[in-house]
Amino acid sequence: MSQEVDAVTLPGKTGEFQILNQHAPIVSTLNEGLIKLDKTVNIEDKAKSFFKETHDKLTYDIKGGVVECKDNKVIVLVD
Repeated sequence: MSQEVDAVTLPGKTGEFQILNQHAPIVSTLNEGLIKLDKTVNIEDKAKSFFKETHDKLTYDIKGGVVECKDNKVIVLVD
């Protein structure tokens, strides 16, 4: 999925963390948990089936992975 978002919340090894616009470069491992996006994000139809709606968030359940944030782009590789 390639989508512009205001923020993404990720399950890090030491707890949840959030990446916002203009975040400093980071590479981190991810634990089992939820990737959370604001519900106002307009996700492509082919990707909608992978997300669940909970309260004011869209969530995607992962078993682990890695995240890289660089030059205002976030790449997430998950299991």
